[in-house]
Amino acid sequence: MSQDQIFKLACTKCDRINYWSRKNKKLVTKKIELKKYCRWCKAHTKHKELKK
Repeated sequence: MSQDQIFKLACTKCDRINYWSRKNKKLVTKKIELKKYCRWCKAHTKHKELKK
């Protein structure tokens, strides 16, 4: 059985949910933070992981 967990990525500036992704919850325990493009801010901003 897979240990993957689906999570949302939300922009830190406008707090909108822009992306969905998955991670292995046994291997990665920290919250993920990525620099992604936000179409509402029209810029590359940090996106933090939210609960499902």
